[in-house]
Amino acid sequence: MFKKLRHILWFKELDKKDTALVGGKNASLGEMCRSLIPKGVNIPDGFALTSKAFWYFLKSNGIDGKIKEIFSELDPKNIESLQKTGKKTRELILSADFPKDLKGKITKSYQKLSRKYGEKSTDVAVRSSATAEDLATASFAGQMETFLNVRGEEELLKAVKKCIASLFTDRSIAYREQKGFDHLKIALSVGVQKMVRSDKASSGIMFSLDTETGFEEVVLINSIWGVGEMIVQGKITPDEFYVFKPTLEKGFKSTIVKNLGRKNLKYIYGKEGGLKEAKVSPKDHLRFSLEDKEILTLAKWAVLIQ
Repeated sequence: MFKKLRHILWFKELDKKDTALVGGKNASLGEMCRSLIPKGVNIPDGFALTSKAFWYFLKSNGIDGKIKEIFSELDPKNIESLQKTGKKTRELILSADFPKDLKGKITKSYQKLSRKYGEKSTDVAVRSSATAEDLATASFAGQMETFLNVRGEEELLKAVKKCIASLFTDRSIAYREQKGFDHLKIALSVGVQKMVRSDKASSGIMFSLDTETGFEEVVLINSIWGVGEMIVQGKITPDEFYVFKPTLEKGFKSTIVKNLGRKNLKYIYGKEGGLKEAKVSPKDHLRFSLEDKEILTLAKWAVLIQ
């Protein structure tokens, strides 16, 4: 069956040409899975609900017409009007039901993913990926919601619905108005990806150059204890590592800078799902969150990705 007709696609079926179908985030994940897993880069598996699934969900509940009515009364220059429009639209989506066949496809895909990792109900990240994400003239990244440590079929379905509703957060509506996008022509894809238990270790962000100077001969790694969401939010100062590419590629241990961050807090898994904040032990305050071997492995992956 043609990809554009399907409601769910696995990451391994996607590539960078599928942005209109699954958004920039999921298309990039697909490209990475296809190109980099064969080269030894570890990427957790997952699947995406396509834009086809998004429109099917809206149309089967008659929501598309109702949203059009709600937005016909929007005054984009009036904050109260914008908030009222967003709230009405989100409530409409959250109160709707998935069509039976779509619900079955989502739960069966989740069951398959759980089996792959040897679990009955595995933990997943549920992420929004708009089909207009990261264009040359606009970046929708960060406008929609992400839900972490989601476990179980019912919780997954709730998180997927919340992602769809997040296409109509106040900030998303305001941004589309500012950039001149039609609210009713942008679809949302939802990515469902196996999580890594970084709450038991560390996580972070990696760049294939120095972000301050643009110098291209280094890999920059920022790392913290626990789940990476705290580094994204800028709540703590991460450890910082620089690896020199030319000598790394020749097989040398090439870490040239190691700066210890201020890592007094971390996110760990909550018992009922989601994340909770926890204190980092005094001993770990003064310890780097990555070992030398891990720094070099990550740097080699950064070069492969680049």
